[in-house]
Amino acid sequence: MKKLLFILTSLLFIQTVSAQTLTSSNLPILVVYTNGQGIPNEPRIRAQLGIVYNGEGVRNGINDPRNYFTGLVGIEVRGQSSQGFPMKSYDLELWNADSSENEVSLFDFPKESDYVLYAPYTDKTLMRNFLAYTFTRELGRWAARCRYVELVVDNDYKGIYVFMEKIKRDSSRVNIAKLGPNENSGDALTGGYIFSIDKGANGWYSGVAPMQSVNNQRIQFNHVYPKLDSITLPQRNYLKSYVDSFEQALSSVNFQHPQSGWRRHANEASFIDYLIVNELAKNVDGYRLSTYLYKDKQSRGGKLVAGPVWDYDLAFYNANYCRGSDTLGWAWQFNGFCPGDFYQVPFWWNQFQFDTSFQANFRCRWKQLRSTSLSDARINSLIDSVVYLTQEARTRHFQRWPVLGQYIWPNVQPVPSNYAGEIQQLRNWFTGRIKWIDQNLPNRGICYAFPNTITKDLIITAYPNPFRDQLKLSLKSRKIQSVEIVITDATGRLMLQKKLYLNYGENLPSIDASRWSIGMYLFRILREDGSSEVLRVMKL
Repeated sequence: MKKLLFILTSLLFIQTVSAQTLTSSNLPILVVYTNGQGIPNEPRIRAQLGIVYNGEGVRNGINDPRNYFTGLVGIEVRGQSSQGFPMKSYDLELWNADSSENEVSLFDFPKESDYVLYAPYTDKTLMRNFLAYTFTRELGRWAARCRYVELVVDNDYKGIYVFMEKIKRDSSRVNIAKLGPNENSGDALTGGYIFSIDKGANGWYSGVAPMQSVNNQRIQFNHVYPKLDSITLPQRNYLKSYVDSFEQALSSVNFQHPQSGWRRHANEASFIDYLIVNELAKNVDGYRLSTYLYKDKQSRGGKLVAGPVWDYDLAFYNANYCRGSDTLGWAWQFNGFCPGDFYQVPFWWNQFQFDTSFQANFRCRWKQLRSTSLSDARINSLIDSVVYLTQEARTRHFQRWPVLGQYIWPNVQPVPSNYAGEIQQLRNWFTGRIKWIDQNLPNRGICYAFPNTITKDLIITAYPNPFRDQLKLSLKSRKIQSVEIVITDATGRLMLQKKLYLNYGENLPSIDASRWSIGMYLFRILREDGSSEVLRVMKL
């Protein structure tokens, strides 16, 4: 019976599909048949999906049997501002006959039922989301897997689309614990959650105002998983309380403290990787829209994780407002560029710039990636791969959507007249952007680079000065060496004598002076060669 249904469905598609410009393709072909319903914003409508994919390196014909996949789907238009464009993006959910979810592995993606057909209408390179998601996966973070396809809906050729995974709680996507409606106490209550900063927020407001905003804007959070219609009141209260605790710790005087500071609540490495992708892309929507975070149970780690990354169609030199096209400057400084915009960047990213360890770790991570997944060669090879893969289908795509050479909001002008110009413009922007980041990284930590003007092998500073309870030393060393610190008060009384072993780069030992009296203190740093240096610091 199933075989007969497959044959009949395939024949139906063959008889009804005859796309005007598409006969065959090197890309998989997706054919959607809605029986003339029209696809709404919501709710999903019932439709049929057939996929022609004969394998790697084999051509796919529009009238070939839909032997890769054929079945029912629920489909709706997705997006917010992008819904105003003539080329629509779609949400797809694979369905069984009773409209229950049908989990299927497509294009070697892990088995799931929810997917996205992304329409690269304003992105004439066709690759900005693909690049962001690929970079992120190569950083070791989950991001949507992507596959270029051509789409036909009700015999209407729609062009090149990016078939991709959707952000969802799943062992192969956002791998956090499943949270049911009866899990309202103990460890079960602590995870897992996915939430976002985005338009149409349905959750709660941040307790800390964004920096530099001028219209009393507030950061709004959105429930993603569990959804608003299924999350319980205890779960809502717990998640809000946890995020509040993170923000309170980050905005406190002791925000850098390794135990009581913000790291108690959040995974630092994930925030650094998220920062890197957004800054590389100079994402004008970064940090303030389509920004996702998640939290697992305490027994499974339990800290806030930044990501997954999402929605980069207005990144990589494709936004003509709020300095989105500049190669210069940090994207996290958006509030200073556009303080009146309703959607602002949370204070988090500004505060991280005052965290010396965060700065140091950011620098080292960027330097590491520049020699691997973010090297010039790797970036150019990814661009080349999309140019080559889409070469044939682009002719059809841009016949269907004749946008080359045309301004489509919010393209940066002047708009290149052809695809080659779009790609060259993207390459040129990448060159300038990466050069600026390379030259403006915070110069801290073990990856510290000595300025050419300094010849000595050890630079010593103490901060803050004056200080209260905690005093930090910055010992920048050109080599592995040991030093001895001798601290005395104004009367000559010994307060501390300690040997430190220094690695190459910046070393950041901290001294607990909470029990010291107010007054002046002398720090003598003794080197291995017998030379010394004296610092004077004041405790308040």
